[in-house]
Amino acid sequence: MDFPPSAQQIKLPCFRRALLLCSAWPKKRTVTLEEAIVQIKACAVQMDARYGRVVFDEWAVISLLDNKARVLAYVGPRHDDFMANFANDLGTLRAGLLNADYGTGDFEFARHGTGTGFESFMVLGRALYLICNNTRETMDAITKNPRWLVAQEPFAGLGDKFRANPITGAADDTRFFKKG
Repeated sequence: MDFPPSAQQIKLPCFRRALLLCSAWPKKRTVTLEEAIVQIKACAVQMDARYGRVVFDEWAVISLLDNKARVLAYVGPRHDDFMANFANDLGTLRAGLLNADYGTGDFEFARHGTGTGFESFMVLGRALYLICNNTRETMDAITKNPRWLVAQEPFAGLGDKFRANPITGAADDTRFFKKG
């Protein structure tokens, strides 16, 4: 049986052999906003099942492109008030959202967010964030439940998924709300 000649046998220059070798490596795939929403909803279902009740009753995908907050998708009890109260509800997470050291898939929790104050964010891509909130309980109260440890595993896994395959293009999306 004859095999095709290798790059070494063809006498390709070194950089051409390297390109042939590297082209076989898996490439990062980008995720659409719609695919991301499906993943986020699946994560919420898993978290709630492990926790025994709803962990976050409010989930939003937001764009902060050009320092303008836009909601690209929202699931929660206060659809009409979410953007109106966004600046106040951001609270202690504001510094984290503005911190360039966070990469795609990274997240932060606000231990003392109360009421509509946001409990968490996750970086989904360039200028794109997932905001998570429990409008009835604080993060401090949520974490006191021993089931919190297993409930947060799907959330960390979601971060890993976006780290491997970030959302692209959605930050420029001009839709204001997409009901989930």
